Amino acid sequence: MSPRTRRVRAAKAGRPSARRRSRGPGRGRGRQRAEDRLIGLLVAVVFAVALAVTVVNWLLVHWWVLAVAGGLAVPAGGGWLYHRRQRARWAAVRAQGLRYGLAQLDALHHTRFEYAVRDLMRRDGCQDAVRVGGGGDLGADVKATDPYGRRWVIQCKHRRDGLAGSAVGTPDLQVLNGTARQVHGADIAVIVTNGRVTAPAVDFAEQQRLHVVDRRTLGVWASGSRPLWELLRAVPPPRKPTTRS
Repeated sequence: MSPRTRRVRAAKAGRPSARRRSRGPGRGRGRQRAEDRLIGLLVAVVFAVALAVTVVNWLLVHWWVLAVAGGLAVPAGGGWLYHRRQRARWAAVRAQGLRYGLAQLDALHHTRFEYAVRDLMRRDGCQDAVRVGGGGDLGADVKATDPYGRRWVIQCKHRRDGLAGSAVGTPDLQVLNGTARQVHGADIAVIVTNGRVTAPAVDFAEQQRLHVVDRRTLGVWASGSRPLWELLRAVPPPRKPTTRS
C-alpha cells in the first residue's frame, strides 16, 4: 500500500460520519430544553416556598389579622347556615300546604304540569321526587319513592281544554305498561291527566295493574292533603315499615 493511500484512509477514519454530525446538534438542543424546563421548575418552586415563608412570617408578626378574620368568619358562617336552614324550613312548610285547583292546573303549560305533579308527590313525603319528562323519557315524566319504599313512575297527560280536550286512550296506557316496570323499575305505575280517559283505557289499566288518576281524582288529590296512595285502590303493600304504617 502506497504512502498516499495510507494517508487517505487515515483521514477518512478520523472524520465523523455525516449521520453522526447531523444527530449531534439535535440531541444537544433536546438536552438544553430539558435542562431549561428543569431550571424553570426549580425557580418556580423556590419562589413559591419563599412566598409562603414570607406570608407565614408576616402573619406571625401581625397575628391580629388572623384573629379579626376568624372573628368575622364565624358569624358569617353561622348566618349562612341559619338562612339555609330557614329556607329549608319554609320550603317544607310550603310543600305541606301545597294546593292546586283544577283551573290552575288547566292553565299550566304541560311542562309546568309535570312539575306540579312532582311537587304534589314531594308534599306527600316523596323527598326524591323528580321530573324527568322530555324527549326520550320512555313514558316516565315523574319518578318518586314514597315513605313506604315503593317506587312510583308517573306519566302526565295535560289537556289545555280539560274535559273538552282529547281523551287519554289505550295507546297511552300501553306505553306506560311497556316501560314503567321493565325500564324504570316501578312498583306503582300511574297515568295522571286533567282531562278524560276512555273506558277501554280504564279496562286496560285494570287488566295490567296500572293506575289512572283522572280529572276527578286529580282534583281531590291536588286540592287536599291526602297522599295519592290513599286515593288509589289496590296499591302494593309497603316495602319497609315506617312510622306511618
